[in-house]
Amino acid sequence: MPLLSPRVASVQRTTRETDITLDLTLDGSGKDTIATGIGFFDHLLVALTLHSRIDLSLTCRGDLEVDDHHTVEDCSIALGTAIDRALGDRAGITRFGYAYAPLDEALARAVVDCSGRPYSRVDLGLSRERLGTLSCENVSHALASLAIAARLTLHVDVLAGENDHHRAEATFKAVALALRAAEARGVVGGALHGHHAHHVLAHDRVDDRLEQAHLHGSRQQFAQQLVGRRRELVQAFRALRLALSG
Repeated sequence: MPLLSPRVASVQRTTRETDITLDLTLDGSGKDTIATGIGFFDHLLVALTLHSRIDLSLTCRGDLEVDDHHTVEDCSIALGTAIDRALGDRAGITRFGYAYAPLDEALARAVVDCSGRPYSRVDLGLSRERLGTLSCENVSHALASLAIAARLTLHVDVLAGENDHHRAEATFKAVALALRAAEARGVVGGALHGHHAHHVLAHDRVDDRLEQAHLHGSRQQFAQQLVGRRRELVQAFRALRLALSG
């Protein structure tokens, strides 16, 4: 198997409002060095890196004496730009990913398509004006800005929750998990999403039938099932190869 090239990117973004330095490794372990000047935004980005297994170093000097908008927006654009660059031509990735993430009473759902077509729909239902020094409106804006810069299609909503801290944090965890699945190269760890999932389900059903036949002591039936399982696996992998090549 050929050695896979590292998926890394660096971004230096300087505007009249912000000065950002960012280094990213997609296939990391969730290590972070994050300092945006907005405590709760840092908290959300730490959750994103930890659960996506992205290594992220991000520092920002922003015009926080004005408000938090420019810092959140520009950091999200820089992060999305780095993800886009690290994904390269996107060949061989799983492409689709989805995830649910709970945090106590809150439950968030995220669906990602690394299609190259930027679009976002974010519905978090936050009711507070702020979480720490982070404006709640900028939680959604951060995700929308990230999706546009990364050229992702992103759908996010919160299905339940009373505490806005929990709703926001569960959202970033769900996005992290969905992104981790979508950016994965090919078949990784048996945890497939999107157009590969039905092949795995087919294999699981075959394995269940094999186990049942064996437990009933029918050697002949077990042998027949084994032949059938081989045929189904061959068909499934042919279909998977066609899907990956397309």
